[in-house]
This record gives sequence, C-alpha cells and structure tokens, in this order.
Amino acid sequence: MEFIAGFTLLQVAAALLTGLVASFVRGLAGFGMAIILVPVLALALTPVEAVLTTNVTAMLIGGIEMPRLLREAERSVWTILALVLLTVLPGLMLLAATPPDLARLLIALVALSAFAAVLFPVREAHQPGRVATALTGVATGVLTGFAGMPGPPVVPYYVGRAIPRQVAKSSMILIFTFAAAIGIGSGVAIGEMEWRLALLGALLLPVVLIGTWLGRQADGRISDRAWRIFVGVVLCAAAAAALLRLL
Repeated sequence: MEFIAGFTLLQVAAALLTGLVASFVRGLAGFGMAIILVPVLALALTPVEAVLTTNVTAMLIGGIEMPRLLREAERSVWTILALVLLTVLPGLMLLAATPPDLARLLIALVALSAFAAVLFPVREAHQPGRVATALTGVATGVLTGFAGMPGPPVVPYYVGRAIPRQVAKSSMILIFTFAAAIGIGSGVAIGEMEWRLALLGALLLPVVLIGTWLGRQADGRISDRAWRIFVGVVLCAAAAAALLRLL
C-alpha cells in the first residue's frame, strides 16, 4: 500500500531506521553511511533508486557541513574529485545495465570490501604518490556510480595513514559530498533521477542529522583502536546481512 510518493510505509520506515544507524557510524567514523544504507535500501528499492536516494541524503548533509570540511580537509581531496567527476557516469551506466539481483550482490560485496580496508595496518602520514591517488580517484568515481559507495577506495587512503582523525574524517566526507552531487547529476543525465527519490533522500535528512550528532558525541570518548574495531564490526555486519538476504 502506497504511503508517500510511491513508497510503502515499510520502505520509508526501513530507510529512516537504517539512515539513523548509518549516520551514527558516519558521525563516529567519518564514513560508512552509504556502505550501510545502500545495501539495505537496495533490498526494498531497485539498486539505482537506492544509490540515487543515498546520494541525495549525502549531498544534503555534506552541504550543511561544508565550511568546516573545507577548512579541515587535506589538499589531495581535489585531485581525487577531479577523477571522480570523470568516472561516476560510466559507473552509473554500468549499474543501470546490470540485472538487479546481480547488482544487489555486487553492491553487498563492495560493502564487505570496506570491512577489510579498515583492518589494514596504519601507514606513515605522508600523502601517497600520484599513481595511488589517481587509482583512488578512478575507483571512487566508478563505485559512486555503480554502488553509491565512494568509501571503499577512500577509507584506506585516509584512515590507513597516521594523520589526525579529524583531517581524515573531513577529507573523506568532503569527497563523499561532491561525489554524491556528481552522482545525482549523472542520474539526471541518463534519465534515472526521479523527484520521488529526491523526496525520500530529503526525508532522511532529519534522522541523519540526529545520527551524525550522536556519533560525534561518541567520537571523543573512544580510543583509535576501539574506533576502528567498532566501525569494522558494523560494516561487516551490514554487508553480511545484505549477502545473507540475497543468498
């Protein structure tokens, strides 16, 4: 039974609950919202709808935080985003051409890969070379289009280095915000972006604001080791749940 804009009450309720949990992880870790939200939404919506809805929410919450993000982010963000601009559309076109069940499986596997990325040993603080930065940008763009998840390539690039946690978080969120906007534009370009998806993404914004605030309150109270363990467990659980539901 339709509740609003073609969505059922169950779909909206699932999106709101998942958005609250996902945004708490975002506030605590600086990433993880799309990695948690997209696989769950893709079980209730089509994969394209799940990706574009998440992009709307990510763009809105990132826009609110933009002044702080611009102050704190590392300069490497802009190189990565230039490559994201070139590669999001091909990723979204690939998603639109992929059978929905296969797309759901691949999206869940991408989410699971983020769990492995969190476990990588911490490297030195210096910025990776041009090749590593370029590969990160290309992979981020493709995965933004195909899975709505710029996180798996970006997380090891920033979290895996011995840089201040706030610099890593702001750099990642700034990339996610612009990547989401590029993803929405790509959705419009191929005719997949619908007004009802924008509405659902906007409906998620209040709970995402609450969840992000709660995550930030918890952020200053835990050690780096506990932070990494918590994030890894949540990401693994979200991906595993999506995989089990598909299988």
